[in-house]
Amino acid sequence: MKYTIQVLGLLLFTLCLNAQDSTVVKKRIYTTKPINGSEGPTINGLIEESSWDLVEWSGDFIENEPDENTPPSEQTKFKILYDQKYLYIAYRCYDSEPSKIEKRLSRRDGFAGDWVEINLDSYHDKRTGFSFTITAAGVKGDEFISDNGNNWDGSWNPIWYTATNIDDEGWTAEVKIPLSQLKFGKSKEQIWGLQVNRRFFRKEERSVWQRVPQDAPGWVSEFGELHGLINIEPQKQLEIQPFVVTQYDTFPEEDGNPFRDGDDFKLNGGLDAKIGITNDLTMDLTVNPDFGQVEADPAAIALDGFQIFFREQRPFFVENKNIFDYRFANGQDNVFYSRRIGRSPQGSIGSSPVNTEFIDRPTNTTILGAAKFSGKTKNGWSIGVLESVTQREIAKVEDADGNRRETIVEPLTNYFVGRVQKDFNNRNTYLGGIFTATNRNFGDILNIDFDDPETDETSELVGLRENNLNFLRKSAYTAGLDFRHNWKDRNYFIEGNLVTSHVEGSKEAIEATQNELTHLFQRVDADHVEVDPNRTSLTGTGGKLTGGKSGGGNWRYTAGVFWRSPELELNDVGFLRQADDIRQFANIRYLFLKPTKFYRRANLNFEQTSAFDFEGNFNRIQYEFNGFINYKNNWWTEVGAAHKPRIYTNTVLRGGPRWRFSEENFAFLFFGSDSRKKFNFTMGYVNSGARQNNFTFHRYVLRMRYQPFNALSISLNPEFERNPNKTQYVTEVDFAGTPRYITARIDQQTLSASIRLNYNINPNLTIQYYGQPFISRGTYTDFNYVNNPIASDLNERVTLYDDNQISFADDLYSVDENLDGNVDYTIDNPDFAFVQFRSNLVLRWEYIPGSEIFLVWSQGVNGLGDPGDHLFRSLDNQIFGQQPENTFLIKATYRFVL
Repeated sequence: MKYTIQVLGLLLFTLCLNAQDSTVVKKRIYTTKPINGSEGPTINGLIEESSWDLVEWSGDFIENEPDENTPPSEQTKFKILYDQKYLYIAYRCYDSEPSKIEKRLSRRDGFAGDWVEINLDSYHDKRTGFSFTITAAGVKGDEFISDNGNNWDGSWNPIWYTATNIDDEGWTAEVKIPLSQLKFGKSKEQIWGLQVNRRFFRKEERSVWQRVPQDAPGWVSEFGELHGLINIEPQKQLEIQPFVVTQYDTFPEEDGNPFRDGDDFKLNGGLDAKIGITNDLTMDLTVNPDFGQVEADPAAIALDGFQIFFREQRPFFVENKNIFDYRFANGQDNVFYSRRIGRSPQGSIGSSPVNTEFIDRPTNTTILGAAKFSGKTKNGWSIGVLESVTQREIAKVEDADGNRRETIVEPLTNYFVGRVQKDFNNRNTYLGGIFTATNRNFGDILNIDFDDPETDETSELVGLRENNLNFLRKSAYTAGLDFRHNWKDRNYFIEGNLVTSHVEGSKEAIEATQNELTHLFQRVDADHVEVDPNRTSLTGTGGKLTGGKSGGGNWRYTAGVFWRSPELELNDVGFLRQADDIRQFANIRYLFLKPTKFYRRANLNFEQTSAFDFEGNFNRIQYEFNGFINYKNNWWTEVGAAHKPRIYTNTVLRGGPRWRFSEENFAFLFFGSDSRKKFNFTMGYVNSGARQNNFTFHRYVLRMRYQPFNALSISLNPEFERNPNKTQYVTEVDFAGTPRYITARIDQQTLSASIRLNYNINPNLTIQYYGQPFISRGTYTDFNYVNNPIASDLNERVTLYDDNQISFADDLYSVDENLDGNVDYTIDNPDFAFVQFRSNLVLRWEYIPGSEIFLVWSQGVNGLGDPGDHLFRSLDNQIFGQQPENTFLIKATYRFVL
């Protein structure tokens, strides 16, 4: 810990000592004018209406990439008009060879081919903005910009109108943006941040209206300004979007199973709404939402026991997610993880079902309704409030005689998230906070005494004799504070946050929390934590403090420390992989900002990290170097390597003692061709190896994309991984009253391939296909038990069983460790072969702006193959040889704008 503080202090001292200004660039100003007493331009891409003559063209664009601050290959100019309802933009994109303008079609937010975009910082907070992109083919792209350009959220889909045209001078575009889709405060004259950005496809060149130096600390903070918006009234948005869904499922019929008769039909409906409380703040509502058109999650398998993070894809939760984001430490840990809402039911069925019992278990928890209040005010307040209620879910079990029992597998649950930030100091500083609450309504379930003769066996609680929800916490609360301060033209920063969590529940629930892999209070060699079976609550903290140089010149550096106390628990509505962790990091990067005849851009990066637990154990140190280069021909290479001389972990033995891995080295190499070409590819290889062959890792990546013509694109991304490990954890057993931690050599192989096809009939009518076969196989040999878990020599760390100690029969390993002729313990055969195929075929038609029809065909196959087979045989037997489950869905929405 002393080392951590010294490194952090030295870096922050250097940060302050070397503060210097970046390049000073004069802010450009464009002054618009209103359309008074006449109709706005007709949006046809021709720029022929007389109303455009009210304002002047603005041009003189400057190249931004690759050769910043030089004249672009082709110039661009634009005009902006407005009335009380709309903002109008006209573009003239000159091109000396109009026949070579790239008009590639894509789905919305595809950004293919030549395009031009306008970025509007209507809050003028120099951190956030709205981006509207139009391609030469007429495809829209729209994104909400946050974190000064470090985050672009493509899930934002406003209603706006556009058209393009190609002529002898290049191409033109007209855009009409309803003011109701933008957010701005009420004042006599508005001043907005403004940037116009063009992609010249043939040379992969970006030119901008307002110069942004390559060493700038961000994007939005460097915008020019839009003046002349006089007396425009904030528009209160009101959109109502009802939807109806018909769904037909087919699946393999099972004889005698009343829940699996071969097919099922559902008719459903719901409502989404967007209500402008003020022009700054919007209320989003959803009642009985349906996400059937959302792409399936990729397949994954984790042998380390930790939960797998999946990105959010549901539109209601994705839009404006940046406001609710609160990454308090590193990686994916977040106080709010929206995938918890509508998760798979967590409860078990109760008593173990037998072969004559059939189960109908819901796959997801039903979201009864959700409301989201979010936005940012003119005076710098960012506000987000989310409230959601999920339904109590019941699993049904029926035996061959028709006797049925029901088990509650998820209680009625309420989720609440509140988030706020306030800008200060000319938008260079912000302070913020977050609060979340999860409350589960168990009713009388947890209080029923089934041994009491007075218990009403005719109630709806029949069959709940095993309390299968007693591991769930009754309530969970988190609160946090965060800040960031920028200085020296935002080139330098310091930021930090603090999180505290508090969970409550029964003794059984809190004891289960203490024993979870996230916490592991039961660790046999830990003096700073221990399981208390009488606790009914748990309170923990976490946070981070970082600082660094984010702009100005060629150098960037950052240093910081973050922590998660052993008691920290976020997984009711957040995401926390591991508690009891303190990490220190420091990195330095050099940017090659000026292109040469050899490369367009490049960078080199070095990073050092170390880790401790709250007992003071020094668990890890790592040194990593990586670099990236984009060559003049637009090919690229990324390379990196790392050395880990010290690797200890508290989690590998799942509650057992601290474990040591052998010293590790890893390296990776990726390279790819020019992504503009009709055919382009990426190839990559990752290799990791530990001393004494403790473990190795090989990953092979190939990504191919082909666009035979403008309307069609096809991609295939196969990956193969092989991960042999001599000490893969298997189980814990009891040997004469002493715990034995069993590990073994595993040969794990995983093969997957994601396949995508996009066919664009026109910008508003697309067909999209996604499919992924996935196979993972693991075979175990050379079983051993842990002897000295922190020994530096692998042969002292574990002891192999000899042939006289272990035998295998009937899918079970029997161990006679002391060779007395009696079986001391048994080990279930851990070999596995998991096979899965998921696919989605979606036809999407936006028949009028904001209103859509989806035709969806989803297909899935899950199977358990033979671990002794090779991967392709499992693919044939378990995917091609099985009847799939199919879902056919029609969803229609209509957006009323009032």
